[in-house]
Formats: sequence, C-alpha cells, structure tokens
Amino acid sequence: MATPLDTIRNFSIIAHIDHGKSTLADRLIQATGGLTEREMSEQVLDNMEIEKERGITIKAQTVRLAYKASDGETYTLNLMDTPGHVDFAYEVSRSLAACEGALLVVDAAQGVEAQTLANVYQSIEHDHEIVPVINKIDLPAAEPEKVRTEIEDVIGIDASEAVLASAKSGIGIPDILEAIVQKIPAPKGDANAPLKAMLVDSWYDPYLGVMILVRVIDGVLKKGQQVTFMQAGTTHLIDRVGCFRPKIEQLNDLGPGEIGFITAQIKDVAQARVGDTLTDAKKPAAEALPGFKEVQPVVFCGLFPVDANDFEKLRESISRLRLNDASFSFEMETSAALGFGFRCGFLGLLHLEIIQERLTREYDLDLITTAPSVVYQIELTHGGGHVELHNPADMPDPNKIESISEPWIEATIYVPDEYLGSILKLCQDRRGIQKNLTYVGGRAQATYELPLNEVVFDFYDRLKSLSKGYASFDYHQVGYREGDLVKMSILVNEEPVDALSMIVHRGTAETRGRGMCERLKELIPRHLFKIPIQAAIGGKVIARETISAMRKDVTAKCYGGDATRKRKLLEKQKKGKLKMREYGSVSIPQEAFIAALRMGDEN
Repeated sequence: MATPLDTIRNFSIIAHIDHGKSTLADRLIQATGGLTEREMSEQVLDNMEIEKERGITIKAQTVRLAYKASDGETYTLNLMDTPGHVDFAYEVSRSLAACEGALLVVDAAQGVEAQTLANVYQSIEHDHEIVPVINKIDLPAAEPEKVRTEIEDVIGIDASEAVLASAKSGIGIPDILEAIVQKIPAPKGDANAPLKAMLVDSWYDPYLGVMILVRVIDGVLKKGQQVTFMQAGTTHLIDRVGCFRPKIEQLNDLGPGEIGFITAQIKDVAQARVGDTLTDAKKPAAEALPGFKEVQPVVFCGLFPVDANDFEKLRESISRLRLNDASFSFEMETSAALGFGFRCGFLGLLHLEIIQERLTREYDLDLITTAPSVVYQIELTHGGGHVELHNPADMPDPNKIESISEPWIEATIYVPDEYLGSILKLCQDRRGIQKNLTYVGGRAQATYELPLNEVVFDFYDRLKSLSKGYASFDYHQVGYREGDLVKMSILVNEEPVDALSMIVHRGTAETRGRGMCERLKELIPRHLFKIPIQAAIGGKVIARETISAMRKDVTAKCYGGDATRKRKLLEKQKKGKLKMREYGSVSIPQEAFIAALRMGDEN
C-alpha cells in the first residue's frame, strides 16, 4: 500500500565538510527510533572505513524514518545524506533532484564556507524549501547570531527562524524534526500515470548484485515488474523492492513521492547510471526525466604496482572496485620505467586519493601513482581534426599540432583576512585571473579563473598550508581555452623517462623542470659514472643537474716520482668512465620514482 503523498517529506542535508551533517543524521535516526541505542554507532550512514576515518561522506546514503509530529499525524521522512566534496557534485545534484527541501547545516563557529554556497545554490536551482540549522552552538567559539546574519548576507535566505542545535549533544533535534514537517512541502505525483522513476544512485552488494536507489515520480514500482532504463535502453525484471530504515526492509511496491531501492539481477554498476529514468516496459512514459548526463573523468593518472608480480592482482582489484564505483574509468598502459599498469580517470583529486587508498587498504597493494594530468584538446594541422590527450607520453609530434587547449575552472576561495595576500599570490603564480574579491564579516571571498592543470598538481595542499587550514575552496569547470602548452620530458643519462613526462605551460616550464631535476639528483643513487639529469622541451634542454661519479683513488699508490705517471693513470680512468657511461644503464630505484612523483611544492 503506497504512503499518502501529504505525509511524505523528502529532504537532504547540505553542508560544508565537517559541519556535522553525518552526526545530525545519526541524531535524527535515533530520535525517530530508526535504530535502538545498542545498534547505534558514530556516523551510521558512513559505512566505509575511509569515510569514518576522514570524517567525510563519499557515497550518498538514504534512510526512511517514521516521525509522529505534534499534530498527531505520523510522517514518513526520507533523509538523503549527500557528499559535501566538489568531486561528487553530480551525485549531489541527483540526490537534490529527488528531494523537495533541504536542511542547510552551518557550523556556529566557522560560518558559511565555499561548499556550503555551492550546494545551496544547487538546491535553490531545484526550487527547494531550505531550512537553515545552526549547528555546534555548544562550542565555546560559537557565535550563532553572527552566523545567522552571515547566512542572510551571503546566501540571501531568511535565517530569522533558523534552528539552533548541537547534533553531538542532541540539542534542538525535536525542533529540526518539526521544522522539516512544517516547512518542507510534500511531493507531487500521480499513481495512475505511466511509471517514471529516477535512478539516484547504484552500488554493488556481494549477495544481492547491483542495488539501485530510486525516487518514484509517477506511477507505482512493483516486485515482478519489467522496467526499461530509458537512457541505457536495457530492460530488467525487478525481483526485490524495499527501503532502508536504516536496516533493509522489503516492501511490495513504491508509490509516487517515495524513495527506496530495487534489485533486478544486474551484475554491473555501469548498466545502472545515475540520473537514468526507469519506466514500465509495457506502458512506457513519453519522455525521460531531464538532467541526465554522462559522468566524465576530469583527472587522469597511471597506477602501477611496485612489485611487477602484483599486476594481475591489481587488474582484479580495479575491476572489483569498478563494480562499486562506475564513475572512474581505467585502461591498460605500459611504461618503460614502471612496467605494466593502468591509466585511470577520476572525477577529481579527492576521488583519486580515495580510490588509491581503497586499493592499498582493501586489496593490500603497493602502488606507484604517476603525476596527475587533465584532458587536453589538441587541434591538428592541415585539417587533421582534433584529438583528446589523456597521457602526456602520447603527445603527437609538435609539427603536427595547430593548438592545444586546456580545461579552466572558476574557483571560489574563502579565506580569513590575514592570509589573503599569500593566497592571492598563489593564485597569481598559478596563472589565475581574478574575477571578484568581496568581504563577508572578517573573511574575504575571492573568485578566480584558473587552469585545472595548475590546480591538480598541489594547489589544494598549498592553499591549506598557506592559510593554516582555514581557507575553503570550491570550483566548477568553465570550458576549454587555448594555451601555450608544451610537453616537458625528463632525461636520465640522456634516456627519456616516460613516467616523468608532463604537460606544462611554457612560462612555468623552467621552474617545474628545475624542481624535478633537483629532486631526482637527491633521489637517484650515485653510480661509477657521471649521470646527467635534464628537463627538455623537444630538443631544447631547459634545466640540468649532474650526479657526480663515485671514484676510486687510482693515484693512491703513486708517491713521489714523475707527475706524468699520475696523469697517465687518471686518463686511463677517465676513458674507462666514458666507456662505462656509454654502456652502463642507470637503475632508478622505485622509491625514487615514488618520491619524485609525490606532489610536493615544486615552486
């Protein structure tokens, strides 16, 4: 029996990282009796070890709660906990599209931050009713009234009735539940219309196969029904319908306005793409729901096993991870220096870090990650069309290139006043174009356009270290622009090392090249002959360091006598060294590669 529409409330919690949304979700589950005291744990909805450890949400989670309001009516609350990080912005947008309202959680001590803004604006675009919640009011540094004004000034929504709460100590939880029921509108939908349901998320369960989270817009979704995925064009038979309370509960059907999960014996997450529309195979809807887009990887890097014998294990591990996360792509690649590995595409730097960490932890692999790069668009001469370049090693011959375009982003940076100067200099050094600079309370909001290539490298780490962790940063892509870009190769003993080649802007190439050569000079052990390390653009060397040879003192046995005797021995040694350099190969230890590819500060 479908739930009456006017008793359903679908809402998500939006906030900046670490403003307490997962803890608030815990309290709401507890207050409505979703789990008993004994079953509760910290961050119930963050079920991955990395999520708990870092205190971040990676996969959006959903839970259905029953709440008896002060008017005596029992309401069904569908809570969608969304990731706060910019890399997962598309997941956030699909989760928001499945809701009618949002709880805007702002830390009473830190105020509005960059990602709070980004997610609120997305929420406003979906015409959501926004309920402001000022969290952590029990902290000594809390300034709820100042934050209330900030919400009104920066975001432009009325915060006079903002709920004051502390998710950790349980203050204000009943007020939040009442505000959800009173202020967030009920969903609309027609149970008799053809079935239309949005695919909000999908993940792989080892026992049940692919589980699909859906929000039913119109019609009814039943067990045993044949459904068609409109974008993918595939048809499946539903064998299980249910919801999370947060434990799995099986249902007979899902009606309009409801959020729940289905399983349909699907083996691969890639078949169930976020944003797709489900409809009845026999009585399909006229058109799919708007907003579907293919998730495109933004950052690419190579993953290689430290031990070449682990290659098969890496292949298997990546394939299994892909079952759970369809947003990252991989293909095989080989490198003369690193052997066999995979070229992987990610949604952003955090996504790259998380996948790498999961491979290391869950599958016990030792990995080398090459320097991350972005996708470049290359226009070829003589009408050769254009190609996309994912790997700097595949760069075409410079004579055949008409122009190279790189992706640019618009970044919003929030930073306390005293760190503003160093942050502006950082953006300037990274070829940034300042668009705007305004002040909100004691903090500056800077808007910059930056090339993604510069951000991918170590921008975020530098931003955090220059501002002692206080700066917050959010970005979105603004398209491709032509740039003076070149491929910089690193040569060790006059042999190019493909794993260390990168695409850089001509203006910063020398600094970047010198930094890399200096680092390699420290990392590569000395041999019996001199080793030159060079950074080159085409045939032109732009930076060079030399590792001096280890040498035996051949003149030690000469005491006194003619100087020509010593010279003769030294000349003989010199010839031997030249011969050795000609035929000797430089062994670069794996640790040197790992350390050289670490994204330290190169500027």
